[in-house]
Amino acid sequence: MEQRRTALVTGASRGIGKAIALRLAKDGCNVAVIYAGNEQAAKDTCAEIEALGVSSLCIRCDVSDSMQCAQAVAQTVEAFGGIDILVNNAGITRDGLLMSMKEGDFQKVINTNLNGAFYMIKHSCRQFIKRRSGRIINISSISGVMGNAGQANYAAAKAGLIGLTKTTAKELAGRNITCNAVAPGFIQTDMTAVLSDKVKAAISEQIPLGRMGDVQDIAAAVSFLASQEAGYITGQVLRIDGGLNM
Repeated sequence: MEQRRTALVTGASRGIGKAIALRLAKDGCNVAVIYAGNEQAAKDTCAEIEALGVSSLCIRCDVSDSMQCAQAVAQTVEAFGGIDILVNNAGITRDGLLMSMKEGDFQKVINTNLNGAFYMIKHSCRQFIKRRSGRIINISSISGVMGNAGQANYAAAKAGLIGLTKTTAKELAGRNITCNAVAPGFIQTDMTAVLSDKVKAAISEQIPLGRMGDVQDIAAAVSFLASQEAGYITGQVLRIDGGLNM
């Protein structure tokens, strides 16, 4: 019987991260659910994962802290014997116009959205190199590709994530380890749920497909990039935005 693969997904208690964790579980992976603060939501996600017939592990971790990232990786390896798939999805927003943005808010977003991915990749590398295989998938954003007014910090972090993806891909390709990024456009999540119908309609008008995306659109892409079939794809940025940025 083929041994189950293990996936570590950050920011996996809700939204896009939860959808990714559940999709990888459906693909037969054991999943380490990394969360920052909402313990109950993380436990609920783990329960849904285990209902699919695979194992899960809930780990509280502030990804902006390198030591906590190292501990999360160690806990996952101890529980499952290794890591095969790393999905860096954890992210926060502190939106505001550049001129009035607090420096602390700029740094917090960089620390979580960009530094957090670096720490997780750094601390997972030995596992991938040891196995001479692995899939790293970074969740960037269309904001990091084309910029977005009011999101200088978020766009900078997500653009940096693309540079990190390409460099990681080049450094690890010789060990049969791939690294790719997914750049979602406007996706229906808790963040977009608070927008008014008028704002949602205005957003949809900008999108050639005429609607916002679903979290399953992102999860499906991650599932493919994590699969054996994607073994010859690395250093790429897959934009999933309904044609917003062509």
